[in-house]
Amino acid sequence: MKAFLTRFRAGKSYKWWVLGVIMLGTFMAVLDITVVNVGMPAIMSSFHVGISTAEWVVTAYMITMTIMLPTAGWLADRYGNKKVYIIGICLFTLGSWLCGRAWTDGFLVGSRALQGVGSGMIQALGLAIVSREFPPEQRGTALGLWAVASAASISFGPLIGGYLVDDFNWHWIFDVNVPLGLLAIAASLIIQREWKNTTIGRFDWIGFLSVALFMPLCIYALARGNAATNPKGWAAPEVIGSFAIGGVALIVFIWHELRTKAPLLNIRLLGDRNFGVAMLVLMIFGIGMLGGTYLLPLYMQNGLGYTAIMAGMVFLPVGLIQGTLSAASGIVTRYIGSVPLMIVGIVVMTLSFWFASRFTAETHHSAIMTVLYLRGFGMGLTFAPLNIFSLKYLAQKDMAAASGIANSIKQLSGSIGIALLTAIMTSRISYYTAAKDAAESKTVAYIAGVADDFFIVAVLTLLAMTPLLLLLIPRKNRTPRPE
Repeated sequence: MKAFLTRFRAGKSYKWWVLGVIMLGTFMAVLDITVVNVGMPAIMSSFHVGISTAEWVVTAYMITMTIMLPTAGWLADRYGNKKVYIIGICLFTLGSWLCGRAWTDGFLVGSRALQGVGSGMIQALGLAIVSREFPPEQRGTALGLWAVASAASISFGPLIGGYLVDDFNWHWIFDVNVPLGLLAIAASLIIQREWKNTTIGRFDWIGFLSVALFMPLCIYALARGNAATNPKGWAAPEVIGSFAIGGVALIVFIWHELRTKAPLLNIRLLGDRNFGVAMLVLMIFGIGMLGGTYLLPLYMQNGLGYTAIMAGMVFLPVGLIQGTLSAASGIVTRYIGSVPLMIVGIVVMTLSFWFASRFTAETHHSAIMTVLYLRGFGMGLTFAPLNIFSLKYLAQKDMAAASGIANSIKQLSGSIGIALLTAIMTSRISYYTAAKDAAESKTVAYIAGVADDFFIVAVLTLLAMTPLLLLLIPRKNRTPRPE
């Protein structure tokens, strides 16, 4: 058996098997986000909590995932990519099982945090492993196929979640991860070979602790500012104090990471123009994109009265469109470049959110589907070219660090986006509820608040295109990174 595995791992097909393993882990991690979005109204009803409390079911997952993204890179270099990747799947699977046993909202949030730790380890290593195994001429195709795993989760996650919530109960949306996790563990044990970085430095405790302070405190402050249990609002001492401490932690993190020889996140890579511009695009785009994805199931279920499975079914074509275009755009970038595809994708996404901002209580189902078709089209044209563009001039040794930065920015912006948009939505719903023209219907006020949020998302998405203007600045000739 050992001799067979040695020959297999040395063969030409090995890298494609590894890609399959990584796609399975990515599908599982992203599935949990899309499934929970559809199940959120049922969870709120089960524990009798409002949106300000329920959002922590999503943000706790994203906070711990974001903290673990850069940390997992160091752990993988130190102890081995395969070993850390498998540990991440084990933690994610255990967290899923515990979520399915949750009897209080606090226990559910804690279990989601454990899930996030595992998810951070899975996603942090995915891009680095794929980039290491594939040569430059095949990397665009591989990254495009890898994006298909996320697209499949977007398509089938809400549908699976809606079916489980309606026909069973919300606990099953977490239990479904357990058999997938066991399958991913077995596949990783058999297929992957181990890889370590023999030149790894010390663990950056200052960087880790400053990130661990900054993330939860800022998200807590955003969530607490408009909470119903907070009569002082944004002037509350805990809100001001959390923002202040979180801001100081962020400053300490940036100052330390630029000075230390072994940073948790090598943010010096942002000095590479392609990578820096791509991360600016991702940061702005992520706030709107992930926040907007969180809003739509709430609108359909709480505003229009859709069942969970009805809300889940509308997402099916989104992932199919995104997956197809992600794979195709990874190939097309060889001929027309990444930037034109990114610009078209961002414009299409902006249009989708602008149309969503026109939603009312009378919006027809076809209008919702048009928005989702546009979203899938825009996302498919954006993400694979963005990945290829960002890595173009980076050295192989920087791939893991670049992956950690990209994933951290994506999840950080998503966490901030959900907290920020929830705070704005709560404020706008209160405004419309108090207005005379909405006094006759709380549903009308709710939908109007969600629509305002979609308009803000549209503006943020359009702003994501502005960093690309930096590419108009002349630069010295550079060649793509050597292999």
